[in-house]
Amino acid sequence: MVESMIQRPTTTEQSPTTTEPQVLEHRNLSVQELFRRWQRHQDERAREALVAQYLPLARKLARRYRGAREPLDDLEQVASLGLVKAIDRYDSSRGIGFQHFAVPTILGELKRYFRDSGWAVHMPRGIQELALQVAQAERQLAAKTGREPTYNEIAEFLEISIEDVLAAAEASAAHHAVSFDTPHDDGDGETGTLGDSMGKIDERYDLVTLTASIAPAAKRLSERDRRVLALRFVEDRTQSEIADEVGVSQMQISRILSKALKQLGAAVDDDRSRVRRTRARAG
Repeated sequence: MVESMIQRPTTTEQSPTTTEPQVLEHRNLSVQELFRRWQRHQDERAREALVAQYLPLARKLARRYRGAREPLDDLEQVASLGLVKAIDRYDSSRGIGFQHFAVPTILGELKRYFRDSGWAVHMPRGIQELALQVAQAERQLAAKTGREPTYNEIAEFLEISIEDVLAAAEASAAHHAVSFDTPHDDGDGETGTLGDSMGKIDERYDLVTLTASIAPAAKRLSERDRRVLALRFVEDRTQSEIADEVGVSQMQISRILSKALKQLGAAVDDDRSRVRRTRARAG
């Protein structure tokens, strides 16, 4: 509550019979007199009376951000804290009305809350504030027209480009994170967690990449060497069976395999080096 934000004096307690008339007395004082008592004499009851008087204003400003995925109670607490800060920082000698000083202070506290505490993923300050403006405009237009406004209508209302509205809408998705353990229904009666619905990396992609690198190098081998490799790694033949098939000794098959694999390995390394050099030049 707001009372928890305000430090109370540590003097001896007064009985209710003496406190209540003093509270009523402060409520009947003008704003100027309350500020005079608080700023000059640190009168805590004057401060509390100011908070009570302007608390509806703070709550009204908090309701501007209702629906921004933050509980209204939390927003009202933040706005109340901004009100207390405004009261403590206000300088009546400058000739500025308190409400004109309090409103930007409270709104600044709310925006700071969204910027520092409300976002699950760090976003630039400008895009955060733009996202809040778009969300607020969306609620105002929806209340006025009775339907969800289009991006073009929001852009026209805020006098910004459609690209800025789209960027703000995309940034809003980063406002809250969702756990992978969140229950998820796939729509076909199967239940599980959100993490279960996420795709996984197929290990065969490595095989595809390797094949793409090996294929050009394999073309540079002799027909006999390619045949030996196919019999060994495609048909899974033994060296003895390959020797009988090709008509050479098992020792020669072993040498052919060793030589062919070295040539393929060297060719793949050369291909990867060439790709790295190309990327380096492009960067």
